[in-house]
Amino acid sequence: MGNKIKVLILDDSMVFREVLARGLSVDPSIFVVAKAENPFDAIRKIENFQPDVITCDVQMPKMDGIEFIKQLMPQHPVPIIVVSSLSESVLDALNAGAVDFVTKPDIQSPQSVEAFIFELIQKVKAISKSKIVPKQTVQPSKSVNPVGQFTKKIIAIGASTGGTEAIFHVLKQLPLNIPGVVIVQHIPPQFSKMFASRLNLQTHFEVVEGKKGEYIEPGKVIVAPGDQHLSVIRVGDRYKIDVFHGDRVNGHCPSVDVLFESVAKECGNSAVGVILTGMGYDGAKGLLSMRRKGARTIGQDESTSVVYGMPKAAYEVGAVERQYPLDQISRGICNVLR
Repeated sequence: MGNKIKVLILDDSMVFREVLARGLSVDPSIFVVAKAENPFDAIRKIENFQPDVITCDVQMPKMDGIEFIKQLMPQHPVPIIVVSSLSESVLDALNAGAVDFVTKPDIQSPQSVEAFIFELIQKVKAISKSKIVPKQTVQPSKSVNPVGQFTKKIIAIGASTGGTEAIFHVLKQLPLNIPGVVIVQHIPPQFSKMFASRLNLQTHFEVVEGKKGEYIEPGKVIVAPGDQHLSVIRVGDRYKIDVFHGDRVNGHCPSVDVLFESVAKECGNSAVGVILTGMGYDGAKGLLSMRRKGARTIGQDESTSVVYGMPKAAYEVGAVERQYPLDQISRGICNVLR
């Protein structure tokens, strides 16, 4: 095996276990050490094979994937990628401690399976060395005190792998009277609306999936649709969003760079940019443009990032003014708003 990434596959479908095993094994840096048909089988094999990454279905007999993740994490904090059909339970799995997810393909479609395997391989590689941060270290603390007069008019946030939970933690700590927030989270289109709805229920902000022409207002959070870019447009002394289909930028649609570049152009020094955990380098160039136009910029630090890819890329090009651990980012935002 050498330095290969050891993967354990957990799925109750024998056919799909084989699809996953054959697909992942195509990459020479990945070795499938074991396949499990249920969580109890998986726990035995985890102890024997010590995998670097686990792929996990959600709907399984005997114990579902969410309960499995909750029970596994305290004893064996292994990076987990959820592989499931469309379901809000995927977000529950991420909340339980999974790092990322991929939507199951139509196994009757070779093109669908090929695209799925390519995406899964990239994610396995990205999270194989990721930090599994114990949940208690990033639990939201008491909200930051309300901000007084502020000169900034917009907060732009970008995230990818590990970002759904990171965004929740940041918003949970922010006071309601801050400027409007726009977010690009790399997420499939079926899930972006569910993600916004969940944030709307779990935070004190009004959180919506963005629609063309929607105005950015204090106390409101706008999440980019999962298959469209989101940009900001200035209208007098106010700002609204545009959402549009387009080519992938840095491999993504929506792209953090598209958002950040528009904020740099339209908002100048009236903005705050925040880049959170994620693989790749999307957002680094746009955040640098924001900083050069006078915006204040913040990045998540390595110790609390699930994948220190996007924040690292932004930091290394000089786009990040200050780095903070996740539980201090909200305070950092408020400090630069004052």
